[in-house]
Amino acid sequence: MKKMLFILCLLSLTTLTFGQEKRVISKIDSTKTPELVLTQELTVKAPIDSVWNAYTTKRGWENWAVPLAEVDLKVGGYIKTNYNEQGKIGDSTTIVTHIVNYVPKTLLTLQAEIADNFPEFMKDDAKDFYNVIYFDELENGHTNIKSFGIGYKNNPKYLSLMDYFIPANEKTLMNLIAYLENE
Repeated sequence: MKKMLFILCLLSLTTLTFGQEKRVISKIDSTKTPELVLTQELTVKAPIDSVWNAYTTKRGWENWAVPLAEVDLKVGGYIKTNYNEQGKIGDSTTIVTHIVNYVPKTLLTLQAEIADNFPEFMKDDAKDFYNVIYFDELENGHTNIKSFGIGYKNNPKYLSLMDYFIPANEKTLMNLIAYLENE
C-alpha cells in the first residue's frame, strides 16, 4: 500500500515537467476494485476522424506506434503489431490484440493475447486484461482520449510492472500526439 501511495504521489508531482504541462496524465487506481486500473488521458489537437484512424488503421498504427501493423476492424477482429522492423506480422514477435467491441469514433475495447515473452505471472491472468479507450470530440476540434488498462492485480509484481508500462505508454502516446499534430 505504501508503494502504491508513493507511485500516486510521484505521478501527481510529475504533472509539470521542466516548466511545460505534461501532455499524458497517468494514474493507477485501486479504490473501486481490488485490481489496479491504469488510466492514461491526453488531449490531442486533431479532429476525431484523424484520431480514430490512428487507432483503427494499418497506416495509423505504423505512423505512431509500430513499424508493422495489420488491422481487421470488426467485433472479433484484431490489431496485430510488431515492433521489429525486420520482423513480419505473424512471426513470434507479433503482438495480437483482439477487438472485443467498438462504437465508431467513441469507444474501442481491446484484449491482448499474452505472448511467450510476457512475464510468467501475467499468463494466468490473461483473461482479465482489457484496454477500454474512449474518444471524445471536443468543441474546439481537438480530441480527448482516455484509456483504461484493466485487470492488473494489486500486488508487488504488478506494481513493479507499472514502473515499466507507464513511461513506455506515455512515450508511445507522445508519438501519437506528434503524429496527429504534425499530420
